[in-house]
Amino acid sequence: MALDHAALLEVLEVMRAADVDDRVRTAAQGMYQALIDAEATAVIGAGPWERSAERTAQRNGSRPRVLTTTAGDLELRIPKLRTGSFFPSLLERRRRVDQALFAVIMEAYLHGVSTRKVDDLVKALGADSGISKSEVSRICADLDEEVGAFRDRSLGETTYPYVFLDATYCKARVNRRVVSQAVVIATGVTADGRREVLGFDVGDSEDGAFWTAFLRSLKARGLGGVQLVISDAHTGLKHAIASVLIGAAWQRCRVHFLRNVLAQVPKGNAEMVAAAIRTIFAQPDAEHVHEQFDVIATMLGRQLPKVEQMLRDAKDDLLAFTTFPISHWKKIWSTNPLERLNKEVKRRTDVVGVFPNPAALLRLAGSVLVEAHDEWQVTAERRYLSETSMALLNAPATNKEVAKPELMTA
Repeated sequence: MALDHAALLEVLEVMRAADVDDRVRTAAQGMYQALIDAEATAVIGAGPWERSAERTAQRNGSRPRVLTTTAGDLELRIPKLRTGSFFPSLLERRRRVDQALFAVIMEAYLHGVSTRKVDDLVKALGADSGISKSEVSRICADLDEEVGAFRDRSLGETTYPYVFLDATYCKARVNRRVVSQAVVIATGVTADGRREVLGFDVGDSEDGAFWTAFLRSLKARGLGGVQLVISDAHTGLKHAIASVLIGAAWQRCRVHFLRNVLAQVPKGNAEMVAAAIRTIFAQPDAEHVHEQFDVIATMLGRQLPKVEQMLRDAKDDLLAFTTFPISHWKKIWSTNPLERLNKEVKRRTDVVGVFPNPAALLRLAGSVLVEAHDEWQVTAERRYLSETSMALLNAPATNKEVAKPELMTA
């Protein structure tokens, strides 16, 4: 679509004042902007200030978008609409995670953390022409603001009866040394059965002080109504839960506990021990679960006294799920749902390898988690737990509820 006369004169005036090297960029920017405006006019059904019976929406200002090309950075304006949305077909939407990965890689490049590997990663992202430092700064600033707003959002609008906590580890440079950094993640199930990412943080370790500070930050944002916290036996976490989430029970992840047990068992006995312990969780009600626990602990103790001691010591924490609705057991006796989220974080962070600093790690991990949270909200009709079953949390206990066959084999 051709530029009108006034627009052409404006572009010409700018090009006259520009250096020779900048004229191609100016011309490209003018062409892109003209095409974007033309497409917006076609979508709206009318041009700016034009009256038309075919109009379907109204313009509402514009938002900036920088497009990196071989001609340089093009500073474009994308029209915003009062109702609905518009995005030019000429431009490619950047997913939040892709933006974060791009920003982290370029930040690593600018900090001299890696050389050939980072260059290969940048080319794999389709940026053969490279990227300017100003573009890296803009991407990082936008993402930091978005991730920060998500981490600081209020949690007081609903209650979260179930909270899952876990940590995964990545490498980052701190004081010119490559060290392991803990990425701690909290997810929750709302009173109506939906899943949400509640918060995340990056720290030097995951001792009691680190977990306490993390849980206090969630409480400060309004986290409430917590009845059960599900996690592995991270150092200091149980004490942090007791001191911050007062009144909440702790469910020790059965999967992690079984791994800890098998690490103390001769390989020849591992399959037998695992099968025996799993029968504890295959019972139809709480009474039978506790009875089977005692039977299995005694049986294993005859040959493996250390395993019996581990079971006895962990009994209350391992069987905390039994005081909750049976229909929830399968979803609350382990951190498996959070493990899948951890794997996605690791999949994206492994691309970078060593992060230039903890802030870069937080940016990428946070972007992954924000996207996961958004996807859960889009598929809200597929609740993690049904709204009807969540109502059982506040209902009087009943002995008539028994586990379904599919639960017993889980």
